[in-house]
Amino acid sequence: MLHTNITQFFTDKMVKSIVVNDELTIEVSRDHLSEICLALRDENQFDFSMLIDVCGVDYLHYGLSEWETEAATAKGFERGVNMAAFAHPNLSTPRFAVVLHLLSLQHNHRIRVRVWLDESDLNVPSVTEIWPAANWFEREAFDLFGIMFTNHPDLRRILTDYGFRGYPFRKDFPISGQVEVRYDAAEQRVVYGPVEIPPRILEPKVIRDDSRYLGEKI
Repeated sequence: MLHTNITQFFTDKMVKSIVVNDELTIEVSRDHLSEICLALRDENQFDFSMLIDVCGVDYLHYGLSEWETEAATAKGFERGVNMAAFAHPNLSTPRFAVVLHLLSLQHNHRIRVRVWLDESDLNVPSVTEIWPAANWFEREAFDLFGIMFTNHPDLRRILTDYGFRGYPFRKDFPISGQVEVRYDAAEQRVVYGPVEIPPRILEPKVIRDDSRYLGEKI
């Protein structure tokens, strides 16, 4: 019912709607985001009065395995492929997205709103005037992904330190970070310097659909 109403109401403004596992996701362009969010909140048939979350998503490496599986040998963690060889695959979607999760308390409905963003233009309208709770969520997405929310009242970092470089939740951000802190005995003070630990994959990501381990003791 919700899917039908959403599709009919936003026929000319919605890019696509998807239902997976009884969860409705609609994809909209940034130009129509504010208008659609306002209607989702104010129209009685929707009444999405509560914003649950706003988050960024990085689809870099999406659909690619970081580890050899069938061809893996007994080299342990050295099976991890060179991360420098990865690049954003030729997907039909941009690398980044902003996702909003909404809840209607009156109708007990949930919906996910997704806006795709190209890496060269990470600007999207803020929804803080529609749902004030978006304030901290949008600051978090800015801090961790570098997504810019236009018309946000106070867009600044919220989790990382002053002067922090880079965006930690991007898939190409090194696991060990970019700067390390150590005590310099010669200068007798704490100093900052480049990380000396080479980047590496610490845990395997292996997804197997076969039954090779059925019946074996683990």
